[in-house]
Amino acid sequence: MFITKFAIPEVIFGKGAIKYLSQCAGRLGAQRVLLVSDPGLESAGWVDVIKAQLKENALHCAYFSEVNSNPRDWQVHKGANLYKESGADVIIGLGGGSPIDTAKGIAVIASNGGRINDFEGANKIMRPLPPMIFIPSTAGSGSDVTQFCIVTDMERQVKMTIISRSLVPNISIIDPNLLVTKTRELIVASAIDALAHAIESFLSTLASPFTESQALLAISLILENLQTALETRDPDALEKLSIASTAAGMSFSNAGLGIGHSLAHSLGGRYDVLHGLVHPILLPVIMKFNAVACRRKMAVPDACTLTNPRPVDWTDLLGICEAAW
Repeated sequence: MFITKFAIPEVIFGKGAIKYLSQCAGRLGAQRVLLVSDPGLESAGWVDVIKAQLKENALHCAYFSEVNSNPRDWQVHKGANLYKESGADVIIGLGGGSPIDTAKGIAVIASNGGRINDFEGANKIMRPLPPMIFIPSTAGSGSDVTQFCIVTDMERQVKMTIISRSLVPNISIIDPNLLVTKTRELIVASAIDALAHAIESFLSTLASPFTESQALLAISLILENLQTALETRDPDALEKLSIASTAAGMSFSNAGLGIGHSLAHSLGGRYDVLHGLVHPILLPVIMKFNAVACRRKMAVPDACTLTNPRPVDWTDLLGICEAAW
């Protein structure tokens, strides 16, 4: 008997959707929020937009911006201290995967205590998290709709994966207008990350009809719209990339990923490389490696290690890296 699950948040999508943030926060009982973002979003003006909207609706806002690409464990703990000190009752994450994963980590520590590395792995979060609203500023990470959180353990130089249904936010507000202020390099890196999410989750051994349809939609939209988005910043093309990122996130959140992300996380933890720049190097070689195990699916388009369609060991992973480089 076929049994599967498909967990996603409430999604509010569309150009200008960010205007509904305060209303959504109010529905979750917010009086004092913790806003998590980064200096890039500050420079682009989006942090001020959010702060002004919250102030206009009489919502007190504490702000945390100590977020790196590949967020660090100590940043999560520092943010959790601010959450407690400010008396916040709702967490808002604004940005790409790094601010949103930081916001998730803060929520975990705020409600469960301990250290963030206590929760590495699957289903180790025992207490409910504070209400969370995420606003993605890139079309790539998909963290705003997933049950994954990636944080770097600085002592071990390892990107930890934390997996729990409670990490799926209450609401994701996806406004494609935020992509207009992104650089060409970030649009490319984000889109390739989303493409890897879609391909790996499509080939996953946990894929289902619910995830496969989202993965194929994401692949199609990225291939059809990425070049136009880069060349002209066409609003409709950017909107399609936002849809693709969301669809890919819904897929991999429920089907898992493959050895591409296993390797990308290892390289990111060790060398602090930008996540989206690793996948163009790894993906072609990994697709070739997996082809023998999933010829039928590979005829359509392309695969963390446990759900990879072909069994692997460290010798295989090393061979893939050598071939890619």
